[in-house]
Amino acid sequence: MREMNDLGVETKGDSLKGKNILLGISGGIAATESVKLLRELRRYGAKITVIMTNSAQKIITPLAVSWAGDCEVICDWEHKMTGLKNYDGILLAPSTRNIMAKICNGVVDSPLLMAISAAKVNKIPVMLIPSMHQVLADDSMTQVLSKQLNDQGFKLFWGEIDENKSKQPDSVSIVANFSYHVNSYLENRKNIVITLGSTISYLDDIRYVKNTSSGKTGFEIASRLHRWGHEVTIVSGERSYTHEYKLPLIINAPEPHEMLLELKALAKCSIDVWIHSAAVLDYVNNDLIDGKFPSGNEEIIFKLNKSSKHLEELKNEVEDSFRIGFKLESNIKLKELITKATSFVERNELNAVIANRLEDINDNSKNRAHLILRNGDHFALSTNSEISNAIRLLIENN
Repeated sequence: MREMNDLGVETKGDSLKGKNILLGISGGIAATESVKLLRELRRYGAKITVIMTNSAQKIITPLAVSWAGDCEVICDWEHKMTGLKNYDGILLAPSTRNIMAKICNGVVDSPLLMAISAAKVNKIPVMLIPSMHQVLADDSMTQVLSKQLNDQGFKLFWGEIDENKSKQPDSVSIVANFSYHVNSYLENRKNIVITLGSTISYLDDIRYVKNTSSGKTGFEIASRLHRWGHEVTIVSGERSYTHEYKLPLIINAPEPHEMLLELKALAKCSIDVWIHSAAVLDYVNNDLIDGKFPSGNEEIIFKLNKSSKHLEELKNEVEDSFRIGFKLESNIKLKELITKATSFVERNELNAVIANRLEDINDNSKNRAHLILRNGDHFALSTNSEISNAIRLLIENN
């Protein structure tokens, strides 16, 4: 919800809601990105305190930082020793090589370094966002410092090399990965596999049939779970949706059989939760034509055969896992949708299913989907956000 004043931001999520976050700003030129970063932190509910080094104050003013974060900004030593608070997480962005070296060598010559030193003792999650010229990033000593920081329990999140600089990642990516790092310290985090997107079946070397699924819903589910500290592996079919930041592990498997093989391989790992949101073709072509069908024919005839059902194929291999399926129907009444979905859960031995009707997807006056549990309970979900949050709560309370 948007606050009606100049300081307001629009809420995008709750992965940092109620958490006390310390943002440390050191003297790299990427300190100019602090305004965007602070506002993105607030969009996910963070309660922020900022500590700036003297060098950072030469690049961006405390006034601008205070406005962006709607928060207290510490610029020098003060009697309250704010840096010693028991924060839920500390984000240092940007992190210069100078401050990385000071952290590794136990230097405490500023309130920010005092806060980071205390965080290490108190096991507070800390993420550093290095930003420097490429020549410094490539220096062997920088690699030594990075390893030392990792060994001490700090998380480093590097950006891409561009214009001979190791640049700070965008604010969306930083906050998403920082949320994951902070929440990964929570109890009951899960290893999760989620399928998404559409699948295809080739007719010849250039033509194929596919179903329509952008992958957006699956990505929104995966993103929320990732932000809440769960380990998420995506097995993706084709997708037209481009997510706003890069999730850690995406396995591309656009054909139904290829996707099934990837899932069977993952089933040998310790997977706690399976979410099947991909639109898997019910019928596939088993007689691939070499090259291409000749052009100019009045018609092309090909035969599609029933494909393997992923849920059935995996049922015995993942029987101890929590499993959520998706079911799409059309031109049926809501009561019939619930009945079919309930039967779908029982037949495939699922814990829950997200069921919806094709005609409801783009109709804002209708619920986006319905969550049906194994015990018969069902809940209406109005938006993709409600779908992803319901799945998160279901998984975490299991």
